[in-house]
Amino acid sequence: MSKPTSKIGSGRFFLVFLVVALFIGGVVSFYASGHPDGLEFVAKSTGFLDTAKHSASAGSPLANYGVAGIKNARLSGGLAGIIGVLVTLLLAGGLFWVLRRRAGSDPGA
Repeated sequence: MSKPTSKIGSGRFFLVFLVVALFIGGVVSFYASGHPDGLEFVAKSTGFLDTAKHSASAGSPLANYGVAGIKNARLSGGLAGIIGVLVTLLLAGGLFWVLRRRAGSDPGA
């Protein structure tokens, strides 16, 4: 016989999940590799990196994995990671909520 899940248990799980995700986004992400990604590495090694153009989002507040206007690289990158985690969780949670409501209103379900 399976044990029924409690609201307190799932609430605690989501709280721990949120804290771990924010820690990874805000602290651990600073220790990620400083080497360029694969595409940038290949462009540099084959000699066409100088022909690259800036993307349309190059001037955005979160460009280059940092928050514009914050001089401290560690703080800027950490805040960008935290903002990224929160935006991702909000979008995923919103999508989950919409799909769950939609599935619940299906008369054939």
